[in-house]
Amino acid sequence: MSCGVFLELLAREASPVEFEGPLVQARAEGASPAHLEELEAAKLTALRVRAVMRRHARREAELEALFDTAGDLAGLRDLDAVLEAITRRARRLLNADIAYLTLNDDELGETYMRVTDGSVSAAFRRLRLPMGTGLVGLVAQTAMPYTSSHYLGDEQFQHRGFIDDAVAEEGLVAILGVPMRLGSRVIGVLTAANRSERPFDPEEVALLGSLAAHAAVAIDNARLLQETRTALEELSTANEVVKARSAAVERAARAHDRMTAVVVRGGGVEDVAAIVTELLGGTLHVLDADSRQLATTGTVSAPLDDDELVGVSASAHSARAQGRTVRRGDLWIASVSAGEEMLGTLVLRTADEVSDADQRILERAALVTALLLLFQRSVTEAEGRVRGELLDDLLSGRQVGAESLTARARRVNVDLSAPHVVLCARYGAQEFRQRAAFWASSYAAVERGLAASRAEEVVLLVPGDRPGETARRIAKELGASLGGPATIGAAGPVRGPAEVAAAHREAQRCANALQSLGRLGDGADATELGFVGLLLGDDRDVSGFLTGAIGPVLDYDERRGTALVQTLEAYFGTGGSLSRTAALLHIHVNTVSQRLERIGRLLGEDWHTPERALELQLALRLHRLSR
Repeated sequence: MSCGVFLELLAREASPVEFEGPLVQARAEGASPAHLEELEAAKLTALRVRAVMRRHARREAELEALFDTAGDLAGLRDLDAVLEAITRRARRLLNADIAYLTLNDDELGETYMRVTDGSVSAAFRRLRLPMGTGLVGLVAQTAMPYTSSHYLGDEQFQHRGFIDDAVAEEGLVAILGVPMRLGSRVIGVLTAANRSERPFDPEEVALLGSLAAHAAVAIDNARLLQETRTALEELSTANEVVKARSAAVERAARAHDRMTAVVVRGGGVEDVAAIVTELLGGTLHVLDADSRQLATTGTVSAPLDDDELVGVSASAHSARAQGRTVRRGDLWIASVSAGEEMLGTLVLRTADEVSDADQRILERAALVTALLLLFQRSVTEAEGRVRGELLDDLLSGRQVGAESLTARARRVNVDLSAPHVVLCARYGAQEFRQRAAFWASSYAAVERGLAASRAEEVVLLVPGDRPGETARRIAKELGASLGGPATIGAAGPVRGPAEVAAAHREAQRCANALQSLGRLGDGADATELGFVGLLLGDDRDVSGFLTGAIGPVLDYDERRGTALVQTLEAYFGTGGSLSRTAALLHIHVNTVSQRLERIGRLLGEDWHTPERALELQLALRLHRLSR
């Protein structure tokens, strides 16, 4: 019967005090000593059974908590939520006042609070413990569990003021800390603590260690998951970059194909520029080697001003040196060059950012433009040679059949039966020769004329019947191209091959006359030169006129090294005054008289009569103009 009483107490999970009840009742009823001894033995057995049952129940709860934690790890989505759950379970299973979890910062040599449950102190939640200091710092450093029933008075730990202050503010007394390990590496500490003295038994240490192991797994899984997510994001980003670059390459390739097609079908730089602005927007200015505009396409935009042109010129040389597009404000500049030769510049004006891929499109456009300019130059030079050879034959006066010359002219779109003017262009410095020849050849091709380059001049035969007006216009345009004066003598109009050679000689004399008159950079024909033109025009024999008028004086000066011609010019220039002539020449009046007497003996005594004087003055003027 005694066993039945204790079994009933075990069944309803009675407290240990209730197990004394049967003994107290038996003594009160006067039970025998043997019966009391039997009841005492039964009580002790029942209490041992109760303790075993309590341990089993506790172990079951611990295992359940561990299984729950494992389930949370299996469905891990949020690391913070899992760590908070582990900390809460640690606090509940160990019946602790507070539980907290720290993570190690190996770079700083510290372990810091990551999650807390039951904390009331803000300073405690912000705590960072150097490795080896305090209980948690010692666990983090040694990878061994530590426990203290009264931490602040425990000398086995290295105390620091700020740590003890935070522990005191939190009111902690008993503390148990276990390491969270991944292999041999400690990543943090899981801790349970009470605000009263309390020893932690080995089973509690093992339980907290199991939870710490789960926490370490959760952290490592979260790290792997984050790395996987990061890798996927990077892969996705890389894929987008590859797709964008692939699209850019394809777009650039299509642009290049279109530009190449322009070259194949014989298009010009305007067609290439139109493709660029269609793809990139903005306005594209195509400049030649001298920064003159060849073409403009795109949206309406003001032309490049002088300051911009200066900046573009400097940037173009930089772009050629780098082989890349150069930015200057809202201008994107690409050099059009072939080897070391600068052929021109592409200038894209746009307020938008131009990507690297779009810059490559602009650079490809510059390359195609260079090919077009070189091709155009080759065509122009080849056609120029044909036109130059034809004009050389027309100017030579050789006995070449007119029909043959007319047929050759027709093949280069020149109609010799129509009125043409002959132009003789003088450009001064020899360094202008190549540029003048190229300009004349290009101009002649556009105007359906002919051009030929000589030693010191360029000759043009262009359609028209106003030689003087044409000469002035050509002088202005050629001078602007050369950057220096171009003097143009003109003759005509001529019709047919036979008249070209004579017109050329007259144009040469006009050019000589303009140079002698100091009218550099001007243009005129014989008619516009007044009395000098009357002498030059119609193929007059100028040298014969000079020989007949002042030939003896010229010969005398040449043989004797005298200055009779100079004296005669000064005499007429001062209105026949001996004294002013002497002053002008810085000689004595008697010397002037002696020289005039010598001139009279050479030219005849009537040299100073009005008719002879006019003839002599004209001859002197012609002589000076022809020098």
